[in-house]
Amino acid sequence: MTQQAHAERAHALLGASKADQWISCPPSARLQESIPDKRSEYANEGTLAHELAENKLRRRLLICDSKERRRLDAELEKIKANPLYCPEMESAVQEYVDLVEGRFMAAKARSSDAVVLLEERLDFTEWVPDGYGTGDVVLIADGLMEIIDLKYGKGVPVSAAGNPQIRLYGLGAWSAYSYLYDIREISMTIMQPRLDSVSTDTMRVDELLEWAETVVKPAAALAFAGEGTFKAGDHCRWCKVKAFCRARADENMAALQHEFRDPALLSLEEIGSILHVAEQLKAWAKDVEEYAFEQAKIGKRIPHWKLVEGRSNRTITDRDAARVALEAAGLSQDQYLKPQELLGISELEKRIGKKEFAEMLGGLIVKPPGKPVLVPETDNRPELNSVEGDFAGEDF
Repeated sequence: MTQQAHAERAHALLGASKADQWISCPPSARLQESIPDKRSEYANEGTLAHELAENKLRRRLLICDSKERRRLDAELEKIKANPLYCPEMESAVQEYVDLVEGRFMAAKARSSDAVVLLEERLDFTEWVPDGYGTGDVVLIADGLMEIIDLKYGKGVPVSAAGNPQIRLYGLGAWSAYSYLYDIREISMTIMQPRLDSVSTDTMRVDELLEWAETVVKPAAALAFAGEGTFKAGDHCRWCKVKAFCRARADENMAALQHEFRDPALLSLEEIGSILHVAEQLKAWAKDVEEYAFEQAKIGKRIPHWKLVEGRSNRTITDRDAARVALEAAGLSQDQYLKPQELLGISELEKRIGKKEFAEMLGGLIVKPPGKPVLVPETDNRPELNSVEGDFAGEDF
């Protein structure tokens, strides 16, 4: 897949990447249809990481003649010339490539005619109208098919467990190749190398097909027709109308009408419920504020609100000229220059590379216990017995 093709991956109305949304809230698909996608630097960074991964995997796992190798070399030079390319990306993508290569070697051991498909267009229109997606890696061997997906971002952890996107990739791959291979199970893996996360969900083919028939197909029919019931939830995170969706507003406004048994004192049970409400209200308020700000910037008036000039800080227009002037005034350097400081760990890893950083400074790095935080019980981190017991001797 070319660099441009990676950046311009077609997104169907009911594409796999949006499956969590249109399965949970079917009419949201048509509601967002006319709103253009906005590409961020994070999206461009992810696209570049996928290009690099595909380039490496084609070299490692596929037969390359001299012409193909020259093409890959030229493509790699373009990737490395991109300002978003850095040692951290090189290291993270290499971890992913190593994982894929190991899985492919295991597949070859199970079946000598096992194949690997890269950036494969997967069609699941049997269950979803115009449904398709692009699978990063598909490994096919008798008995077991594997889908492996790279997530380069590190802002939001993504798990393969119950993940509808990678399940749809599994359906598409099974639909295309089951006539050639005796596939009984489908293993679906998501790797987020920058979060040191690898999660795998394995399903029997009959289980996956039952999910497709009972969950996906009915939701897809409603979504394609623009019908069904609007429903707010975690799937709203990437929705393009989340800031002004009435269903989400109604749910959050209803949460504000929480009735307490004792208006004077709240029980711990009530506080536990309120904390969940507060989290969703904070996220909703932030989305509404950002939307209102963008509308005001393009001239739309928000009743009772106005756009004004915010506070600003003074800035030096020419730092080199300022330094010359200060030196000429006879000032000592400690009066106008900051002392040199070592960059933070994350920035050092980004500039040097994760593995290289570990080799150079691994023995000098410690990770003290994190400060205690209150999170929903669904969080997979172990529960602390008490702050006093688990954090004895620590200052907060």
